[in-house]
Amino acid sequence: MSSDDDTGSSGTPAPSATWGGRFRQALDEVALRYSASVDVDRRLAPQDIRGSLAHVRMLAAQGVLPAADAETIAKGLEAVAARIERGEMRWDPAREDVHMNVEGTLAEDIGPVAGKLHTGRSRNDQVATDMRLWVRDAIDGTVARTERFLAVLAVRAAGTVDVLLPGYTHLQRAQPVRLAHHLLAWAEMLRRDRGRLLDARRRLNRSPLGAAALAGTTFPLDRDATAKVLGFDGPLRNSLDAVADRDFLVEALAALANQAVHLSRISEELVLWSTQEFGFVQMSDAFTTGSSIMPQKKNPDMAELARGKTGRVVGDLVNLLVMLKGLPLAYNRDMQEDKAPVFDAFDTVDDTLDVLTGCVATARFAPEQMRAALRDGFLDATELADWLAARGVPFRDAHHVVGRLVGIAHAAGKVLAELPLETLRAEHEAFDASVFEALDMEAAVERRDLPGGPARTRVDVALQELRAFLGEAGVDVDAAAASCGAEARP
Repeated sequence: MSSDDDTGSSGTPAPSATWGGRFRQALDEVALRYSASVDVDRRLAPQDIRGSLAHVRMLAAQGVLPAADAETIAKGLEAVAARIERGEMRWDPAREDVHMNVEGTLAEDIGPVAGKLHTGRSRNDQVATDMRLWVRDAIDGTVARTERFLAVLAVRAAGTVDVLLPGYTHLQRAQPVRLAHHLLAWAEMLRRDRGRLLDARRRLNRSPLGAAALAGTTFPLDRDATAKVLGFDGPLRNSLDAVADRDFLVEALAALANQAVHLSRISEELVLWSTQEFGFVQMSDAFTTGSSIMPQKKNPDMAELARGKTGRVVGDLVNLLVMLKGLPLAYNRDMQEDKAPVFDAFDTVDDTLDVLTGCVATARFAPEQMRAALRDGFLDATELADWLAARGVPFRDAHHVVGRLVGIAHAAGKVLAELPLETLRAEHEAFDASVFEALDMEAAVERRDLPGGPARTRVDVALQELRAFLGEAGVDVDAAAASCGAEARP
């Protein structure tokens, strides 16, 4: 998108990159190629035409254009939109950007009256409007994908309430939890991602249209009317800010980068869990690949790619921030470079959401392997310390006592539950035979019956709340259950 300070009411857009009557020399071929953006910003065509339709109909309603001219332009724009939808549009790089390609094609179709479309408008407020419309639509799409992933997690969690596995800190086995509780932790991350995107959507939903190049226009535009037609909450308050602002893009990409990091962490756990060293999950053939040399391999490539593509999204955010950091008000041609990172960030996160939704929906968990992993690593040590603390032993003292017992058990090649009572009492006289009940993993999980904890009742409540949340959002969880299929049952 090039800069445009012209808000005139007549003339047909020139089919070359030279804009306005001042210029006597065509743009250098290298400069034209360097500055053309239509290969990227043509994705804005639906939004560009929506904005143009709202603008031209407002001009007619305000008496700025004759109704007949406005109707001719509107019908012409609708015909161009249909041509684009059918894939029949001829995109000309000599016309620089999506705006001039649409308007130039319109002029070819309906003649000089097409030049009246740009009355009271600049490409500066035009592209700012297009980008807000595009990002708003894109956020809606990403939110819908996030909700589908949440629905799959709700289904998988409901089927894994009885499955216990080690929870980890420092990638060391720490304490037992329910698999459903772990999957619901993923869901919490995604719910916050969804909230950040919707919050960004709410803030961006103001219209720049009518700000023109930077100072508005002398034509009696109805900015409230165009904002309403385009689904905005109203016009932006300041014309300079309206064309200069791109922090709505920064905010959206920051939310996407955060979500990409969350998706990467989920992916990392899927990669780890699918190794023979863990053996907690077997990924579906549909989301894994083999080796070119080792026939036995089944590689979690989709999860690895999801992890790797996070760098692109973080880079897109940095790209945008660096581009903006030194720009004075109002519009600068640097802003043409905002589109590629925005498109790439949304495309990458959307694809990653689709892939990981499929990975989790079709994965087969291994409850036996998970439970076997509970035996090693002394995951019941905290239970023993808590048991002593509940009987009046200061927790720090209890911590030291149990630490010594772990050392004794480790040296003997045993788990804590296999130590005789005499050995326990030798470390602290408070121990009695009831202590062995505390070392049962199921009991250990059930004792953590606090809000947000892994006890069955708390997990059941969390599942009900997630289903209710998705229901309020209009998400069909039962449809997600059907997509998981028989292979997804633990």
